[in-house]
Amino acid sequence: MHIIRGNDIDYIPASHERPDAPGVLKKVLVQAADLIEGRVQMINWALLPAGRSFQAHYHEDMQEIFILVQGSTCIDIEGESAVMNTGDAVFVPVAAVHTMHNPGDKDAAYIAIGITQGRGGKTVVVEEA
Repeated sequence: MHIIRGNDIDYIPASHERPDAPGVLKKVLVQAADLIEGRVQMINWALLPAGRSFQAHYHEDMQEIFILVQGSTCIDIEGESAVMNTGDAVFVPVAAVHTMHNPGDKDAAYIAIGITQGRGGKTVVVEEA
């Protein structure tokens, strides 16, 4: 599982700023080399209410990146689980079954970015056994 821990990344001056007196700083979470070749299918602001989960599913030709902007969640990708905290990001590979759960008592919010390889990122829900 490819998780980026936001707290482990230092702020650096944005490329358009003076290094000695930057007006804005950034944390680089994702670079072009991290992404599959394709096009942006979607950018969503998502809300995962306290105590809720989204259904296990995968996308036939879409990589997703989730960036947690509020709260804490548990992400499961292909049976591997990890806790995500505010500022963390995770890559969901093409065709990887994934689900996310919010075990807390406060809502969690995240940005979901989907990169498709050109077939529309079809979603396939995995039925519970």
